Amino acid sequence: MDIKESQGTKQTLTYLAAMATVLMWSSAFPGTRYLLQYYSPGSIMLLRFVLAAVIMVVIGIIKKIRLPKKKDLPIFAAFGVCGIFLYNFFFNTGTVNVAAGVSSFIIASSPVFTLILSRLLLKEVVKPACWAGVALSFCGLVVVMLSQTMGFSFNTGVLLLLCAAVSGSILNITQRKLVKTYTAFEATTYAMFIGTFCMLVYIPDVVRELPGSTLTVNLIIVHMAVFPAILAYLSWGFALSRAKKTTHVTVFLYLVPFLASLLGYLWLGETFSIWALFGGVVIIAGMVLTNTLGKS
Repeated sequence: MDIKESQGTKQTLTYLAAMATVLMWSSAFPGTRYLLQYYSPGSIMLLRFVLAAVIMVVIGIIKKIRLPKKKDLPIFAAFGVCGIFLYNFFFNTGTVNVAAGVSSFIIASSPVFTLILSRLLLKEVVKPACWAGVALSFCGLVVVMLSQTMGFSFNTGVLLLLCAAVSGSILNITQRKLVKTYTAFEATTYAMFIGTFCMLVYIPDVVRELPGSTLTVNLIIVHMAVFPAILAYLSWGFALSRAKKTTHVTVFLYLVPFLASLLGYLWLGETFSIWALFGGVVIIAGMVLTNTLGKS
């Protein structure tokens, strides 16, 4: 009985961590859209992650966390450069011209790219039903992309957000591999330090734009650094490390687009077309198919 209760508690904590991550990541979509009125995409990245990285490194020194092994440095580099730096570059830049709700549906396709990369890089076996789900999600992506096309002008923000989704899939693969050897805090600290180091190129932008911001805007920067950055990455790493199967927690990611759309409406008054919503639902449906009928 005690063993069952212990397992039930562990499962509950895993699900709570995944749900907390979803809520925090959902707030990043409308939060970024709001900040783009005052800062450039690069400045938002740097301000968020310099603060987050400093906090993580200070805590890491106090806790005396382990140094990464030399053989794992390439994985840390991939996590930091692709999963943090490139992801946020593509996400922030793409969000300039795309509503929070629409961008969240595009980013939600990241598990689809995770599946493709897992097949190509890790040689994982994938059932036919998985590919059917992937095809359905890509159909949804096409609908979303077409909904953002005005006349004959293609919204390049959609393409940038697709690149962010691919970068997010690299984050999932590298973080999942690292948390088998390191704690979620260790993996996130070193990856965040690497990603933030790449962002230092935007220092001139921050120096130029910081005097024109307000206290409210900078408090939102603090929120974005502490919650969608530090706590979200830690809670996600915790959930991935405790889950029996990755899909037990990645299923929570389906909620992000709907929560982000709701927050975008409540905070910014944003709306989007019925076609964008329909395409988003098709993306989610494809991923549900992949994670249920198509389990490998």
